[in-house]
Amino acid sequence: MSLDEQFQKVAESVRNWKTRPSDSENLSLYSLYKQAVFGDVNIAEPSGLVEKAKFKAWSDRKGISKDDAKKQYIEQAEKLQSKYA
Repeated sequence: MSLDEQFQKVAESVRNWKTRPSDSENLSLYSLYKQAVFGDVNIAEPSGLVEKAKFKAWSDRKGISKDDAKKQYIEQAEKLQSKYA
C-alpha cells in the first residue's frame, strides 16, 4: 500500500472514531493533516479563537514535507487509535 493510500485510510478511520481526542491531540492531528494535504499555510491568519488555534498549529508545521507530515499523521493516529476508536 502506498503512503498516500495508507494516509487516506487512516484519515478516514480517524473521522469515524467513537470519541473525540483532546483539544491538543486534535489540533496536532489537524495540523499534520493540513500540512500533508496542502503543505505550508496558505491562508491569512483568521480572527476567531478556534480558528487562530488551528492556524497556529498548522503554521507551526511549516517546512515539513507533505510525505513527512503524512508519516507523522499516521504514526500519531495509530498511537491514539486504541484510546478513541
